[in-house]
Amino acid sequence: MPALPRIPRLLAHRIAGEDPSRPLWRHPASIAAAALALTLGAVPLLPDGQDDRGAIAPSAGQTQAPGSATGRGRVTPAMQAEIDRVLAEGASLDRAQGRTALARAAVRCATFDGQRYCLGFGWTNQSREALTARLETRPTSRRTESTGDLDADGLLARASSRSSVARTEAERAELTLAAQSVGKVWMLRHEIQGVELPADFVERHPEVTGADARGGLGGSYPTRSKILTSKVAQAQNQTWWCGPATMQAIGWSASGKRQNQSYWARRLGTTSAGTAITDMVRVVNNKTDYDDKAHAGPYVVLDVSDFTFKQWYRLMMRHIHDYQAPVVLHPVLVKQFYPYLDDDASGHFQVGRGFDQDPDGNRKIGYFEPWDQSRFDPSEPAIDRVQWRNAYKSYRANLEHFQHNLGV
Repeated sequence: MPALPRIPRLLAHRIAGEDPSRPLWRHPASIAAAALALTLGAVPLLPDGQDDRGAIAPSAGQTQAPGSATGRGRVTPAMQAEIDRVLAEGASLDRAQGRTALARAAVRCATFDGQRYCLGFGWTNQSREALTARLETRPTSRRTESTGDLDADGLLARASSRSSVARTEAERAELTLAAQSVGKVWMLRHEIQGVELPADFVERHPEVTGADARGGLGGSYPTRSKILTSKVAQAQNQTWWCGPATMQAIGWSASGKRQNQSYWARRLGTTSAGTAITDMVRVVNNKTDYDDKAHAGPYVVLDVSDFTFKQWYRLMMRHIHDYQAPVVLHPVLVKQFYPYLDDDASGHFQVGRGFDQDPDGNRKIGYFEPWDQSRFDPSEPAIDRVQWRNAYKSYRANLEHFQHNLGV
């Protein structure tokens, strides 16, 4: 992936619509983010403790469902024409001035086989206008920590700073993967949301073979299930490296080999402004085997704006227990949803790797938390890497993020 050019401070403020004398990013460790400088930067399934020994096994009398059995589909001539149309529209970014114009030019959508994919946001049922409005909204000032998700300012800065050649190359790769994965998206919406498949779906998507839909919420799943050993969970080394730390855990669990976070930062194109979720999915697909037919199939960025909590939780169970593959969680990290925080923070990445239906209480999810505030301010309390927390709060934190999406 070509290196992204440095963005002058004045451009960053032009996008944000702010006084150039006022810092755009507020965290002391992230002052360099005003320039968006580049930061250069199969494990056995083991329990974390005695309490969840054997949690992977299905409940008594249940056989585990097969993996997704969804490979990459063929890019048809109609899909290719749609890709070319969206890429041609990218020329409007070169002429855009001001935040509203930049947002409108950046949000461009393709329709593949009846499903809509929008650059930067992923598969969505939301209109282009609704997504543009999300991007036009400046990040709220109440976020006092920046942990490394690429926010609306960062996405607009990147979109406007790329050369036309670099932009077209990156967007062509993103749209091509989307076209190849539309069969999986149909199946996810069918299995999780009950969307009816087209009558000729099997003929159009031979890459989807043997996919199995479960019954009602939780009825055919064990009470508790998890994947990944906790040894792969490491704290992020920089305040803006939640993406590389999340990718480090996913890559390490897939290959059994530990790569340092700077290795993943380079491959993700991480800047001091953060990492984009589309790059998280790209690297999972290119650098792990979790995208193969024995696991999740090609990872996609999925907008969950129209998911109920039960549907969102069922997606977690499907992915973790049936696919045996981690979820790229994409919440906003605020105290309202994460009581271990000392301060509200930014958009964020976590590794979803378990669930506990907790019949006598609230449903939980298990995840690896890369953020440890005490590493950057010793006066703040330390945060554990392995977390089991209220699933509804994680769902709310996902919807609180302006993109409302995750990587599955």
